[in-house]
Amino acid sequence: MELKLRKDVPVELTWDLSSIYTKEDELQKDMENLKVLCSRMVQDYKGKLDSPQMINSCLDDFREVTRLLTLAGTYCSLAVSVDYYNTHNQEQDEAISRLASEISSQLSFIDTEIASQKESVLEEAIAIATDNKCYLQDILRRKPHQLHPEAERAVAALSQTIGAPYQIYNMAKLADMKFDSFVVDGTEYPLGYSLFEDNYEYEENPSIRRKAFAAFSARIREYENVTAAAYNTHVQTEKTIATMRGFDSVIDSLLFPQKVTQEMYHRQIDLIMEKLSPHMRRFARLLQKIHKLDRMTFADLKIAVDPKFDPKVTIEESKTYIEKGLSILGDDYVEMIREAYRDRWVDFAQNQGKSTGGFCASPYGVNSFILLSWNDRMSDVFTLAHELGHAGHFKACNKNQSIFDTDVSTYFVEAPSTMNELLMAHYLLKNNPDPRFRRWVLSCMISNTYYHNFVTHLLEADYQRKVYQIVDNGGSVNAPVLSRLMKETLQNFWGEDVEISDDAALTWMRQPHYYMGLYSYTYSAGLTVATQVCKRIEQEGAQAVDDWKKVLAAGSTLDPVGLAKLAGIDITTDTPLLDTIAYIGEIIDEIEKLTEELHSDTNTSS
Repeated sequence: MELKLRKDVPVELTWDLSSIYTKEDELQKDMENLKVLCSRMVQDYKGKLDSPQMINSCLDDFREVTRLLTLAGTYCSLAVSVDYYNTHNQEQDEAISRLASEISSQLSFIDTEIASQKESVLEEAIAIATDNKCYLQDILRRKPHQLHPEAERAVAALSQTIGAPYQIYNMAKLADMKFDSFVVDGTEYPLGYSLFEDNYEYEENPSIRRKAFAAFSARIREYENVTAAAYNTHVQTEKTIATMRGFDSVIDSLLFPQKVTQEMYHRQIDLIMEKLSPHMRRFARLLQKIHKLDRMTFADLKIAVDPKFDPKVTIEESKTYIEKGLSILGDDYVEMIREAYRDRWVDFAQNQGKSTGGFCASPYGVNSFILLSWNDRMSDVFTLAHELGHAGHFKACNKNQSIFDTDVSTYFVEAPSTMNELLMAHYLLKNNPDPRFRRWVLSCMISNTYYHNFVTHLLEADYQRKVYQIVDNGGSVNAPVLSRLMKETLQNFWGEDVEISDDAALTWMRQPHYYMGLYSYTYSAGLTVATQVCKRIEQEGAQAVDDWKKVLAAGSTLDPVGLAKLAGIDITTDTPLLDTIAYIGEIIDEIEKLTEELHSDTNTSS
């Protein structure tokens, strides 16, 4: 079925951006206010940031600039994300991007002037600060990598240009790329990016599933060179800036704002590639056996263990599941969930030109906004619970922290979201003893929660690391190189158990995460923390929940190690990750056992 245009989607399936601006005039007013405030700050503070009092006064005003830019930027980007065909929204988004670049350039003196002060001045400024304390501490930390003021101003002024590769990627993928239908056994099937990723990848019929994958791959291959050129431009820019700032490598540069060591980064990738691979290969063999497939291909990896047992769930029904599943987090959390449904925080619609996947945006001072495409599957319930995890996290830290203290390290940011997926699964397991239902929930944990975060994104991270190693050694990448790197990564993980074709190698074209720094590996990092905290909650109850709520409220006032420690987890060792991998293996063990029992029961009854 052909997807609707955005204008034809029922309004109740769309999010309501009026909590940011009720009309565009308010957006324009904020943009004008930003220009006025920026001009006044230049006049009042430029060349004068030489005392603790003046520094804090300037940062007080800068918090307001940050707030207004966040609101305006979020409003425009959200409008674009649901309809890349809408040129008016694109123009507004580009206008706010230009304004953000101009303001960033004009106010670049703030960080450079503060960083140029003696450490004693900065320490005194920190001592008398309230909402600016962590911001000033970060300036001290960044001081060795600060550029000359004019260089910082130039980099800031070029921010829109620096971000252009990501814009090109999205325009090629979501606006220009059109898909023809495909035919299987005389029946014609429509095809699109979200139709493939949300439907055909899970299709039970192998002929339809594999033909859809072939047709999808053939079309995206036509864009491989422009996509590769955009990505190469992005990574080369990152390398140039890393070198300018005195970092030894791009990886060091990108880990710096995450407050993560290379040891933590490499451990996450290396241990999963080595230790998880045998478990997931076993799961792939189980899928092949259950479905009686002639061979296991990359296109078959997302099929269900029990496709005949895939409960359909309406949006209204999902509300009950999520409220009950996450009720362990408290009445205030359940009320947030009700508010999200009631006040249209979520964009459920499927329409042409809409971003694929799902995300949650949480601008400071207003509610969150969640994008996904609802397909009436229980997997959608897990996705929504995941995104509500982000919403609950930022509701807590936005309420308790300064806007400067809500930029949580990406190493940790996926922990609250994946935690919610686990809590949902545990709730379902406790409330239905039926073996077939239990196997279905456990398989959802593997094929959705753990596969998505510990396999899909982790393999992206392994591939991405290879790209940066090439760039750090002075090289560049193109479409054949990127396909080769992705194919090698997939083959290393799946071995002889899964057939990795040249179409599978094009997986590098499908994720926007590569334009977001070292983000892909953080999904498994966050889920490692979530798994361990979820175990604590199961064993200790209220005390573990209370600790977790403190973590959610802490924002970026602690680094990832400190946040995990507050939750009772030590991520400076291999233990949490190895324990999580072992837990995944135990789930697969039980799925295999239940499959044998259910198969035996079927044979006996027949």
